[in-house]
Amino acid sequence: MKLLDQPEYQFLRTNPHLGRNIIFLTYGGSHAYGTNVEGSDIDIRGCTLNSRADLLGTGTFEQMVDTKTDTTIYAFNKLLALLISCNPNTIELLGCKPEHYLVLTPIGRQLLEQRKMFLSRRAIRSFGGYAGQQLRRLENALARDVYPDEVKERHIMLSCENTVFTFPERCRGFTPEQIRLSIVEVDGRPQVAADISMEKVPLRILTGMIRELVEITRNYDTLHHRNRKKDDAHLNKHAMHLMRLYFMCLDILERGEIITYRAAEHGLLMDIRSGRYQKEDHTFRPEFYDLLNDLEQRLDYAGKHTSLPEEPDLARIEAFQMEINERVVRDEI
Repeated sequence: MKLLDQPEYQFLRTNPHLGRNIIFLTYGGSHAYGTNVEGSDIDIRGCTLNSRADLLGTGTFEQMVDTKTDTTIYAFNKLLALLISCNPNTIELLGCKPEHYLVLTPIGRQLLEQRKMFLSRRAIRSFGGYAGQQLRRLENALARDVYPDEVKERHIMLSCENTVFTFPERCRGFTPEQIRLSIVEVDGRPQVAADISMEKVPLRILTGMIRELVEITRNYDTLHHRNRKKDDAHLNKHAMHLMRLYFMCLDILERGEIITYRAAEHGLLMDIRSGRYQKEDHTFRPEFYDLLNDLEQRLDYAGKHTSLPEEPDLARIEAFQMEINERVVRDEI
């Protein structure tokens, strides 16, 4: 029985937002990267067209998440907005191995064939922000009993600041200066504080912003409540994904290519995941940081010399979006 024919994926056919509206489904996570191990979960990612109700009525569908099967399917308009910002979690969906696309309609193929219109220098900030967040989570976990609270809070603040930088892409008129973060003393302990100045921000957008910042804080806090054995597995996985993000961003900046399956670095990534770069005291070997420093320098150079434009091809993206949505409205899909 094929994967998607299994009973637990029945929602793909019965959910009114999905069914024939799906334009692509692909593997996500470790199977997409080629870093899966025995027992790795199968993640499914994809895109479905907005309905006529979404486009003409009061529909507000943006994505569907099924936790049982680790499936996330974005609405077409939502996915394009994330791709414009070169969001790492979504831009990777356009660069999977051909055989990893479990569903691919003509519209889905159109999207994949035009993927380069989403590439721009925004990747420097988006991938850099994700990689920096991954590194700080790694450092924070390693230094839980070493770093003072102020340093840990600063790690959280820097990750939040990188996220705040992406908010203007989702809320027209918002500027990062409207959420200013700092470290203050609360009951004798340093904590991240926010000065917020906003007017007439749509409530759904505002709650989405706050939810993202809360999630960053929660992720850091969660690392403090895991046992040591599980920590090692998570730490090595964080370290591996940190390297993977750098390699993927370098492909985008140096070659204008989206390559999700990391065949060239497979051996290195799996060595990191298996713990070969971790010492007995659970910290990482100097060789790991040498590799990391080399990638950081290479990324810095690539960011300064890339031939990518400052912004994605917004006119072309909008034309494509309008073409597809007009076909939906006319019921020509």
